[in-house]
Amino acid sequence: MSRLVIISNRLPITVNRTDGELHYHPSAGGLATGLNSLDDSYNKIWIGWPGEDITNEWEREAIRSDLMKRSLVPVFLTEREIDLYYEGFSNKTIWPHFHYFTEYTVYNDEMWSAYQEVNFKFFQAVEDVLREDDMVWVHDYQLMLLPAMIREKFPKISMGFFLHIPFPSYEVFRILPWRKEILDGILGSDQVGFHTFGYMRHFLSAAYRITGYEHEFGRLTIGERQVNVDVFPMGIEYDKYANPNVDAQNDQSSGEIRKLHASRKIILSVDRLDYTKGIPHRIRAFGQFIRKNPEYIGKVNLIMIVVPSRANVDQYQSLKTEVDILVSQINSEYGTFDWMPIHYYYRSLNFAALTTLYKEADIALITPLRDGMNLVAKEYIAAKDDTKRGVLILSEMAGAVYELNDGAITVNPQSANEIEAALIEALEMDVDEQRRRMEEMQEKLKQYDVKHWAATFIREQQKLKEKNKMHHTTHLSAEALDVVAESYEQAAHRLLFIDYDGTLMSFDPDPQAVKPDQEVLDVLVKLASDPKNTVVINSGRDKTTLEKWLGHLNVEMAAEHGVWMKEKQNWQLNSNVVDGWKPKVRELLENLVSRTPGSFIEEKDYSLAWHYRNIDRDLGNKRVREFRDMLTYLIQNQDLQVLEGNKVVEIKNSGVNKGKATQHWVNKQKWDFVLGIGDDSTDEDIFRALPDWGVSIKVGPGRTAARYSLTGVSEVRRFFTQLGEIAEKAKA
Repeated sequence: MSRLVIISNRLPITVNRTDGELHYHPSAGGLATGLNSLDDSYNKIWIGWPGEDITNEWEREAIRSDLMKRSLVPVFLTEREIDLYYEGFSNKTIWPHFHYFTEYTVYNDEMWSAYQEVNFKFFQAVEDVLREDDMVWVHDYQLMLLPAMIREKFPKISMGFFLHIPFPSYEVFRILPWRKEILDGILGSDQVGFHTFGYMRHFLSAAYRITGYEHEFGRLTIGERQVNVDVFPMGIEYDKYANPNVDAQNDQSSGEIRKLHASRKIILSVDRLDYTKGIPHRIRAFGQFIRKNPEYIGKVNLIMIVVPSRANVDQYQSLKTEVDILVSQINSEYGTFDWMPIHYYYRSLNFAALTTLYKEADIALITPLRDGMNLVAKEYIAAKDDTKRGVLILSEMAGAVYELNDGAITVNPQSANEIEAALIEALEMDVDEQRRRMEEMQEKLKQYDVKHWAATFIREQQKLKEKNKMHHTTHLSAEALDVVAESYEQAAHRLLFIDYDGTLMSFDPDPQAVKPDQEVLDVLVKLASDPKNTVVINSGRDKTTLEKWLGHLNVEMAAEHGVWMKEKQNWQLNSNVVDGWKPKVRELLENLVSRTPGSFIEEKDYSLAWHYRNIDRDLGNKRVREFRDMLTYLIQNQDLQVLEGNKVVEIKNSGVNKGKATQHWVNKQKWDFVLGIGDDSTDEDIFRALPDWGVSIKVGPGRTAARYSLTGVSEVRRFFTQLGEIAEKAKA
């Protein structure tokens, strides 16, 4: 049976020590609910901190034993680690920074060191239990370095990562001194999940600009791995709030709430104390609403539930003071003996009271300044399953807005005017409109609940795992290299197709700056000097450059993707090519260059290439789309094709490609060994043109038709050096 290894900062069980005894309580939150809802086809193991500083080894062993019976593995943290890793780097650096409160971000090397140490401590706990066929799911901002640590030890493991908070824009994220380490850590995963497309887009942008990994429809290629970056909006346990299993009739707080609602409209606000929630802004906006709309005095109440949080952090202490003062000011200014505008509770509510508030409240006012998702909005909607009455006012900055924007009244949380207008609209909204909006949101939440969230993430990770197996390319090393070398050594007639740029030589912004160095020339001389070998340089380069650089060698060549072919020291032009189309296309490309500094045109005999290696990747993609659209009308009824390579777009005659050139040589005689090697999409034509038994090698990352892969130019050179040494031995 497959195992799912879940890793989060906190376990779904919290350990408390009371009167010298250990007690276990369920941890609050939707994560445990969602993951526990997965079907029994997965044997779940959960690794995390049990929530108490346990230093006694006897107690630790007792906890390990007790939790193992529930398939839970504790990671024990010291008081110092909790202070520096959790309260420190996680909540004083990552939390404010990822929520765009950079003025609160603390840049502290000691906290960063503790963050690394604790992530490694989690890795050690994982290492002890992990098996190669397990699936791993790492959660949230406290453990962003962990996936890479696991990947290094378990390179074949299937691993997902989910971020439960926003991922900031590149311009904000790049400020972090440890930005690359964090990205590399997350990208140890095979699948990375976010609540919204915006967070996903920011992550992909940062990954490209900081680590250089490009994506195609949310897929990154890292080494031989495909990494899927996608959107998985987290839901709630709908029935828990729609049909709460509580005795609300006998709950004192619930009775007081119902009594209050009998005489007044209730506006509900529920938050954890946090500067991201926009609580002071909401209070000021409500005060403005009362001041400008005195007809509602005595008729509405704002009930504010503020759950204590991080009381030892300076910003939270200041926030608590600010909230207390604002509530006091408004109640003092507008309150009467029988009516207080704001009912303010700085504490948690029991579940009966909370669900009663949800059901009774006429309006939920949820206006965070920035929020990863905000499940309170969803809980409020679910609690209205029976009455279908109520209005949700929701911040544009909450992740939930992308699912609930059709039914909620959306506001900019910084705008008191918008919140005031939304309150008036909500209070005056007729029952039919409330029902229509509520039912629309409820249908979404029923379908996309927390069980759906967890199951969808795991299902997509499973599909990716199987897909990676199907498209696996063997790295050409160890046994695979020995097999190829042995086949090469035994062959009497060998044909070698070798790409140039990105294969023998690394890329350079200036295409003319990569003339072959002495190592490349030595490799080619050795290969070509073996009478058993026919070496063909199959390149997109123009024939003049190839002749200047390699013409003195005993190699044959295909230039411009097969437009020109050199055999027995003679160049021949492919009879299918024409160049009458070039002036119009050149004019189009010149216009493109004039609007895109850093790009340039390379003109060959029978093709034109536009290079954009030196410009922003997104701008390059935009220009490519523009170019394709304009070219469609320009070259109608002409036998041309657009070929996209590595940061280059080339226009050439259709029906001429590296594959056709490859077939020309393959068909010349019977070969005992045929090899093709290249690095980009144009070389896929070579791989497909080889015999079934041929040796095809993809250089660098990316999906490929090749059987083998090498990581880069240095590995290619070592590989050909080894083949050259075989030739030297044969001569001796």
